[in-house]
Amino acid sequence: MAHATSLPQPIAVPVTDNAAVPWYVWCCVLATTSATIGGVWDISWHESIGRDSFWTPAHMFIYLCGVLAGTGCGFLILSTTYLPASALRPASVRLWGFRAPLGAFIAAWGGLAMIVSAPFDNWWHNAYGLDVKVLSPPHTVLILGILSIRLGTLILILGAMNRASSPVLRSRLNMLFLYISALLLGGAMGAFMEQTLRILMHTARFYLIVALVAPLILAATSRASFSRWAATAAAGILMLIGCLWTWILPLFPAAPKLGPVYHQVTSLVPPEFPLLLLPAAFAYDVVRARGARWSDGRLALLAGPVFLAVFLAVQWPFAGFLVSAASRNWIFATQYMAYFIPSDSAYARNVFVFAEPTSGAFALTLAGAFGASIVSTRAGLSWGNWMRRIRR
Repeated sequence: MAHATSLPQPIAVPVTDNAAVPWYVWCCVLATTSATIGGVWDISWHESIGRDSFWTPAHMFIYLCGVLAGTGCGFLILSTTYLPASALRPASVRLWGFRAPLGAFIAAWGGLAMIVSAPFDNWWHNAYGLDVKVLSPPHTVLILGILSIRLGTLILILGAMNRASSPVLRSRLNMLFLYISALLLGGAMGAFMEQTLRILMHTARFYLIVALVAPLILAATSRASFSRWAATAAAGILMLIGCLWTWILPLFPAAPKLGPVYHQVTSLVPPEFPLLLLPAAFAYDVVRARGARWSDGRLALLAGPVFLAVFLAVQWPFAGFLVSAASRNWIFATQYMAYFIPSDSAYARNVFVFAEPTSGAFALTLAGAFGASIVSTRAGLSWGNWMRRIRR
């Protein structure tokens, strides 16, 4: 089965002839960017200062995402529903009596979930103190809301891109699509950040998590985009953003306000150096180009394991470097430590933790990771095929 890389043909709905990106797309892109800034900043704030107040700047950036997406997409839904002259009515879907592009409904739900999670999160911290778990109940609702906004933004961009008549507009929307895809991948991997620390990178479970998440999003991105190197571009954008956080956050002073304090902290603690997904994404794009006329099943059978094999080949030795003293510099920033991490912990001592009890369990889990890479890639291709058909 051949999969052409040409642009989807525009459908017969009113579209503008200029190259202006629709306002609602910019609104949602700004919302997702705000959540990304606030999310990474908030984690750093917890690790460096502690949870001193709900009204921190990082929290405001996070919840600004929900406000922007909720109000912007809410207005889009109401205007499309109640204004007969709305240009988007022919390119909308009906839900509960309202009309709007599909992505608007998804992003609006995400905005509502984020806003609802705010008082829940505040109560949780007041009841249980400093929360160092990413997947606490209020954080889970918050993360689902953010991911919904990113997914809704992605669908809004695709709808506009697939029905646009201007090549310039299509190109601009494609760049925004790759950017949001990178943020979606970062958010999905971020949900498992406690399972992907550098001391866990010699476990098979780490590679299983990556195999379940990364090929799914990158395969969908490459299939929905008309760029030949879409997966590479998305992975590159994500790595650049991760590096900037690692390099910029330590420039700002900070000191713990809660205890116990196990490590002296004088600046904001940055996130760990980003995963080396870029070489694996490049290998995936190469295989995808070679197998342009293959069926999705055949492509997934080769591209998924190739992706994971390349990632394993580069990340495994890099993990050894990250736990060594050579990585304790401003580039890789492994010298920074959250103040609440016990000094005798494996993370503080920079020693690997092995999740699998035996070599047989390791081999079995790693084999499962390669199987998961095939399933994840196949699901991503199906998702991408659906996204290529989005017009509403």
